[in-house]
Amino acid sequence: MKAVLSIAGSDSSGGAGIQADIKTIAAHKLFAETAITALTAQNTLGVTGVREVEPPFVAAQIDAVFDDIRPDAVKIGMVSSAAIIEAVAERLAAHGARNVVVDPVMVATSGARLIDEDAVAALRARLLPLADVVTPNIPEAEVLCGFSIADEAAMERAARQLLGMCGGAALVKGGHGANDANDVLALPDGTVRWFRAPAIDTGNTHGTGCTLSSAIACGLAAGKDMAEAVAGAKAYVTGALAAGLNLGRGSGPLDHMWAWGGR
Repeated sequence: MKAVLSIAGSDSSGGAGIQADIKTIAAHKLFAETAITALTAQNTLGVTGVREVEPPFVAAQIDAVFDDIRPDAVKIGMVSSAAIIEAVAERLAAHGARNVVVDPVMVATSGARLIDEDAVAALRARLLPLADVVTPNIPEAEVLCGFSIADEAAMERAARQLLGMCGGAALVKGGHGANDANDVLALPDGTVRWFRAPAIDTGNTHGTGCTLSSAIACGLAAGKDMAEAVAGAKAYVTGALAAGLNLGRGSGPLDHMWAWGGR
């Protein structure tokens, strides 16, 4: 069985972060491993508290995983400080991690900020070069690239610019659109591919980015090429949104087990 390591924060409500990643990996019939970077007190209404894990203990979790059940892919989500980013980058480089998916989590679906200002520069300098693919949404891509993104031409420009920052591909996600959810993938060979889908009419989108990035990691772990992994992940997330799970009083979670039928 292939294994996928998620390096991310814990979401007490179970909709995003480590919990979303475990469900996604299990839904893909792979083995989930974790290194927790932060504990959050949150629910569908918002984030009420964040406690970071000490960087040496984040590093110890990564070492424990690689020293025994070596992962076939790694997904990186919430890394909220420069010190944690440095610890993650150093240990992944030391272990020669492959199929690394970086989801540059900066803001929760509820709008709460999840990353320190000084961590953005560390993310650019230390994590992006390790990434086989980076998966920002439009607001995150604007922060990383330094310009406003208002149309598809700007999305494609951002994806191409991100290629120069990371070690692999760049996927800019357009799911914030009102009528469509079109994403653009720029590949290291210079080709660009669009993944188009109608927007799903739902307010329950908590953990969408976490779910997509961990699904991409599952595809890569299973031996798919980058475009195939992205296409499969997008289909999985579209199904999870369309399933219509309705939990909580705010932006609720996806149905990660939609493909298994029944609730």
